[in-house]
Amino acid sequence: QVQLVESGGGLVQAGGSLRLSCAASGISFDTNIMNWYRQAPGKQRELVASITRSGDNHHADFALGRFAISRDNARNTVYLQMNSLEPEDTAVYYCNAVRAAPPRTSYWGQGTQVTVSS
Repeated sequence: QVQLVESGGGLVQAGGSLRLSCAASGISFDTNIMNWYRQAPGKQRELVASITRSGDNHHADFALGRFAISRDNARNTVYLQMNSLEPEDTAVYYCNAVRAAPPRTSYWGQGTQVTVSS
């Protein structure tokens, strides 16, 4: 059974930091591209950052310079360090795993709430 379990969300003041974690089980972690998405109320889910098994990463424009994705293949865990948080970053953050080779099977975590107060 595949499980992606996010943790680390919470309430933080603007300018603060949070570190999200996503622990994966039931998949060959190092064969998956790991992604963080977020969805704010009334908005579409959007990609925050991606990281390949070798560490190549991509961050959305809004995340550049503030957020950093990383992974520990030995611990089957992906992280999202979020600094200089803004109220606009308030959303549910989701972990996503996509198999790098076909079939491009995709799995989602249940999400973790991040709330940034002004």
